Amino acid sequence: MARRPPPPDLDDTALAPGLYVVATPIGNLRDITLRALDVLAAADLVLAEDTRIAGKLLQAYGLSAKLERYDEHGAERTRPKAMAALAAGQTVALVSDAGTPLVSDPGYKLVREAAALGYAVFPIPGASALLAGLSAAGLPTDRFLFAGFPPPKSAARRTFLEELAPIRSTLVFFEGGSRLAASLADMAAVLGGAREAVVCRELTKLYETIYRGPLDALAADPKLDAPKGEIVILVGPGVEAHATAGDIDTALIDALTRLRPAEAAAEVAKALGLSRREVYQRAMEMRAGR
Repeated sequence: MARRPPPPDLDDTALAPGLYVVATPIGNLRDITLRALDVLAAADLVLAEDTRIAGKLLQAYGLSAKLERYDEHGAERTRPKAMAALAAGQTVALVSDAGTPLVSDPGYKLVREAAALGYAVFPIPGASALLAGLSAAGLPTDRFLFAGFPPPKSAARRTFLEELAPIRSTLVFFEGGSRLAASLADMAAVLGGAREAVVCRELTKLYETIYRGPLDALAADPKLDAPKGEIVILVGPGVEAHATAGDIDTALIDALTRLRPAEAAAEVAKALGLSRREVYQRAMEMRAGR
């Protein structure tokens, strides 16, 4: 068996003063970059969502650093300390619990303030669940929209999804395992059950699993009913709608003889690949005689 080469020595070149936005592994610790290790070894201050998680990462590579918690609750208290360090010509590193900072975490206010005050901001790229999911999904990547976490309640989630329904690009979401089945069901209802989708679970970790299929099939899959782990949902772009105004009105006239306006709009929107909100607005206009 070939021996694994020893890791290279860290670069001990002094860092330029400024804020370093450092990507960390999303699961597999070997996904840290050598440059990220250089920065974390030399930084005067490391800001972390959870200092316990950051501490374990540093310990795994034999590093030590001054850690300060920087999360939704402690950001307002910690940000002045970071600005003071930058004003003193020091180096400050920002890390999230996993992946690239500022993707679904509160770091943007820190970056915005540092940049506004004229301090250098250095991106240290690396792991990202968003990009890892896109790379493995097999869905179009020429245009994609990252929508973050959907709202936890179904009514708000459906409204949120209706705003995204007309967008003709791959949609990417983060979701917790406990809400996965409900989110997939709402996505199938609002975006269209036939829309191609991929669910990535525990990316880069021991139990990494990728599920593929139309949204309605994934929503009904018992394996996706509250699985454990971190989830990335990717939904392929919908088929371009070619329905005319006459097509919509004809379909609504029929549906409104059987259903209430909201239900009729949902049926027609799904059949024609349109936004339910727009179809509902037209249904209300038709009922008002316009």
